[in-house]
Amino acid sequence: MPAERLHLVRHGEVHNPQRVLYGRLPDYHLSEAGRRMAAAAADHVAALGRPVTELHCSPLERAQESAEPLAERFSLVPAIDDRIIEPTNVFEGTRMRRSLMNPANWWHLRRPSLPSWGEAYSSIAERMIAAMDEAWHAAESGDVVFVSHQAPIWITHLRVAGLPLRHDPRTRRCALSSVTSFERVGDVWREVDYAEPAAAGIDLGAV
Repeated sequence: MPAERLHLVRHGEVHNPQRVLYGRLPDYHLSEAGRRMAAAAADHVAALGRPVTELHCSPLERAQESAEPLAERFSLVPAIDDRIIEPTNVFEGTRMRRSLMNPANWWHLRRPSLPSWGEAYSSIAERMIAAMDEAWHAAESGDVVFVSHQAPIWITHLRVAGLPLRHDPRTRRCALSSVTSFERVGDVWREVDYAEPAAAGIDLGAV
């Protein structure tokens, strides 16, 4: 029997005083507020009253730290999955507003539908859906939780909804420590819930 529901949980607030776009850079950890937010997300998932039998997370520190309260709540060891990592971005390590003032960087904005500044949206969707499919069928029962990042979660939402993947990143509905939930009917994924148990924090440095 496959899983019953799959939850995509975004990591909590990151300590980022320089306000750089951190992307896949190492050593970006949760702030104290971020740890409280991760705990709130775990409380929300637990309050659903559903058994969680599998926990997967991105290899980045902020995702692993956000998975810790879930691991404690459900007595699970998180499995690291590279497929649910943040996408690549040429602006990694820079302050985005300052980078966009430099005409030499405008070339990277030439095709926002791809996007031309990083990993293609279609690639993100494919790797996320592949990871979800595999986890769904591998679980013997109960729910599966993925701890991931804003862009992969939002792109998954768009793909499942049958919407164009091209979008303005500023319009994403994917707050810090939010929980986006899915079910699979036959071969079709459908989104069934979205919650913001920790609707606070400073959302800086997201790709």
